[in-house]
Amino acid sequence: MQREFSPTTYLLASARNGTLYVGVTSNLLGRIHQHREGTFKGFTDRHGVKRLVWFEQHSTMEHAITREKRIKKWDRAWKLRLIEEGNPDWRDLAEDVGFPALGVMSVGLT
Repeated sequence: MQREFSPTTYLLASARNGTLYVGVTSNLLGRIHQHREGTFKGFTDRHGVKRLVWFEQHSTMEHAITREKRIKKWDRAWKLRLIEEGNPDWRDLAEDVGFPALGVMSVGLT
């Protein structure tokens, strides 16, 4: 079970090879809930980016923020490779911690 404060860098996707979002949080489950419910207004809400496809926990928030900033500067191909190394089927990892399935993920454009 995840601690209440667990610095995490994460990637969300709208679909396989779809729109990507890189974020950081101290409460991954709470943040995923916000993204799914649309209460986290902005880019992810406008583009339907709700599927957790990659995450990495860190010892400090400073490390998580540094990692987020680095990943945001990466080329798209590097981000896709990061996802596919750990999640080749682009499964919605939020389902593993009890979130309901969002439906069939279609193949997006690259």
